[in-house]
Amino acid sequence: MTSPGPGDQFVQSLARGLEVIVAFDEDHPDMTLAQVSQRTGYSRATARRFLHTLVELGYMRTDGKTFSLTPQVLRLGTAYLSGLGLPQVAQPHLEKLSARLGESTSAAVLDGTDIVYVARVAKRRIMSVGIAVGTRFPAYATSMGRVLLASLDEQTLQDHLARADLVALTPRTIHDPTVLRREIDRVREQGWALVDQELERGLTSLAAPIVRSGGETVAALNVSTATLDEDSSIDAARGPLLETAAAIGADLAAQSDAGQSVSG
Repeated sequence: MTSPGPGDQFVQSLARGLEVIVAFDEDHPDMTLAQVSQRTGYSRATARRFLHTLVELGYMRTDGKTFSLTPQVLRLGTAYLSGLGLPQVAQPHLEKLSARLGESTSAAVLDGTDIVYVARVAKRRIMSVGIAVGTRFPAYATSMGRVLLASLDEQTLQDHLARADLVALTPRTIHDPTVLRREIDRVREQGWALVDQELERGLTSLAAPIVRSGGETVAALNVSTATLDEDSSIDAARGPLLETAAAIGADLAAQSDAGQSVSG
């Protein structure tokens, strides 16, 4: 018996076009036709059709040899962020927290086995790679990811850990499934997460859940720094972080209540 394929409503050409778009990333901002064909697994003829269609639609540009995305692709993400409401609500809180602590702050949501940044205030560059809205990192090795994983039910968490590619990103990365599960349980119990140099050497991050009314964790908030390495500084940051996460959750709840009142 063969496994069921995509349903009758599945549009393969659209799926392939999106695959071509996501083939471009920070490590591959500009690619030739041959490179796109290799990364997507499509034939050169198929890749060429999709690339030139995207050029005609304004999502791609070419100099005749290489292709790259245009800012128009941001429209695809803007629709999601606008509907989410979270970035607009969280941003002023992130700015106040960043000013209060003098450190970078961010908010992220869980997407598959990754976290995706949806809001950020950067005080300085603290990683070897730049972080911006849309940046993705593996959830298991980040403080925000562990907070979000701690909010999942048992079966969903098991499925997530089974799918995740648990590798040691630094010598300190927790990547053993049993040890990682114990750490996630601890995060769930204490209500916050600390990740010290597991994603990158020299980077420490403290995160807390953003919980909407009803107890639903909708995102995570963090403060990250290269200097948060003493108990006293961690304690000093944890209080404001938890307060800010609670304030964002309260604002989201108020926004939701207001929307229901208007629609009612």
